Amino acid sequence: MKTLRFAFLALGILAASAASAETWPAKTIKAYIPFGAGSATDVIPRAVFDKLGPALGQPIVVENKGGAGGTLGIGEVVRAAPDGYTILANSSAQAIAPWIVPNFPFDVAKDLSGALMIGQNANVMIVSPSKGWKTVQDFIAAAKAKPGSINYGSAGVGTATHISGERFRVAAGIEATHVPYKGGAEALTDVLGGRVDFYFCPISTALPLIRDGRLTALVVSTPTRAPELPDVPTPAEVGLKNAETAVWYAVFMPSKTPRDIVEKFNAEGRKVLETPEMKERLKKLAVNPMPMTPAQIDAFVVKELEANGRLIKAAGTK
Repeated sequence: MKTLRFAFLALGILAASAASAETWPAKTIKAYIPFGAGSATDVIPRAVFDKLGPALGQPIVVENKGGAGGTLGIGEVVRAAPDGYTILANSSAQAIAPWIVPNFPFDVAKDLSGALMIGQNANVMIVSPSKGWKTVQDFIAAAKAKPGSINYGSAGVGTATHISGERFRVAAGIEATHVPYKGGAEALTDVLGGRVDFYFCPISTALPLIRDGRLTALVVSTPTRAPELPDVPTPAEVGLKNAETAVWYAVFMPSKTPRDIVEKFNAEGRKVLETPEMKERLKKLAVNPMPMTPAQIDAFVVKELEANGRLIKAAGTK
C-alpha cells in the first residue's frame, strides 16, 4: 500500500507540474528591476514587457528596487515562489556584482535561471561640454596633469557602468574616484551638471543629449564603433588596451521554476523580439539582438562570471 501511495503521489506531482505549464500564466507577473527608473536596465526590459504581457495573456507589472549593487532586487526574486510569477530583469551587472559587492549573498548562476536574452549595447563615455574636453586624449592629459582630481559616476557598485569606468581608468593609467549612484538617471544628472567628470552611460540613454549638444561623447566601450555614434572612436583607436565592455540585458526566474514555464516564457519572448515593431523599438534603443535558449543563457552567464572575475581581480577593482 505504501509503495502504491508513493506512486500516486509522484504521479500527482508530475500532473501538477504539467498543469502548471498548461495554465501559466493565470495572473499578473511581477518583474523586479534592481536599479532605478530611467536607467537602460529599466527602459529596455519595460519596452519588451509592454508587448510580452499581452502575448502571454497577462500583464507584467514592473517594480524598481535599486540599491546594494542590485542585491535588493535580486533577493526579491531569489526568495520568491518558483512559480513563474516573479521575474528579474537585469543587465550584465549580474555577472559583475558578485566580484565587487562585499559579502554578495547569492550565487546567481545557481539561484537564478535564464529566461530571455533581450540583447546587448554599448556604453559611451560622456562629459559635460563645460569641462572643455573635446577628445579622450584631452581628458586623459587633464587627468594626468592633476592626479586625484577626477571622479566618475556609475549606476551602482558592480554595474556594467562601473566596470566600464574602471577598465577605462586602468587602461588610461589615470587616478579617478568612483561615485556610485542608485541608478543611471542620477549619475547622468550629475554629469550634465558638471558635478561628476565622466560616466560610461548606455548609448540609448545618452544619445538624445549628445545630439542636442548637452553632452560630449569621447569614446565608446566596444571593439567596433557604434552605428548611432559613427564619429566616436573605440578604445583601441585611441590607444587603450583591454578597455572594452559590452552590456547585455536579460530576464531571469528563480532556479526551481518548472522548466516548461521557463521555456514557454522564452519562446513567447523570442516571438515578440522577432516582430518588426519590437526590432525597430530596440534599434532606437541601440540594442542588438542576442537570441538564446534558456540553457544558452545559463551557460553564457557562467562564462561572463568567470571572465569578469579574472579581469576584476587583475585590475584590483574594489
